[in-house]
Amino acid sequence: MILLGYRFKPKLWAILVTVVFFMVFVLLGKWQLSRADEKNARQERLDYLAKQPIITLPGSLIKLEEYLYREVELKGEYQHTHTIYLDNKSNKGRAGYHILTPIRLLNSSLHVVINRGWVPTGLDRAILPDVPETEGEVKVTGIVVSPEIRTLELSSQVIDGPVWGNFNLQRFHEVTKLELQPIIVLQKDKIEDGLVREWDRPDSGSTKNISYAFQWFSLAITTIIIFLALNVRRENTKIE
Repeated sequence: MILLGYRFKPKLWAILVTVVFFMVFVLLGKWQLSRADEKNARQERLDYLAKQPIITLPGSLIKLEEYLYREVELKGEYQHTHTIYLDNKSNKGRAGYHILTPIRLLNSSLHVVINRGWVPTGLDRAILPDVPETEGEVKVTGIVVSPEIRTLELSSQVIDGPVWGNFNLQRFHEVTKLELQPIIVLQKDKIEDGLVREWDRPDSGSTKNISYAFQWFSLAITTIIIFLALNVRRENTKIE
């Protein structure tokens, strides 16, 4: 095809490759936009729940989605023999652990895993830091989050005694044999126990996804520009 002195005659393989890359980049861009929408929706839910009153966690089995990000209150007794140290958690640049201890709910056979806060590692990682143990009935307030916690795995050994690389509720149940609510509670109580409870409030993070979407759409446009640049040629005309 010749138009305005330019010839456009791409090869079939070039068309197919361009179409494939263009569609892939567009789909990735749209996926990033959908992720941004999901995060914005979550942020709206967080803003709404932050204004709601504290609710008491029941002794019967609950659903995670009905309590996610809600501030709850619960009473029970810590089961310190099942405390785990969640490894590779940092605070202000210092390495440490999150201390997770289950509480047996008052008048119930169910337990709730409480993330009690952060503690730094010592000079010798073979020696675990001392964590205070509270005996008897306690009242805990905190924020409900998902029970799946993944961290950077520095080795293939995910569990080493009380030290865990990642937290999985089903695995915790298999190890402890405890009946568990399908949640983790980030403790918010201001008590002097040496643990740091500076929980980052989940933000939407949608700006990053929108930025990624822009990059994918830019690559899609760049693909078309490169395709045209490689396949459009000025038609040579001979002057007699």
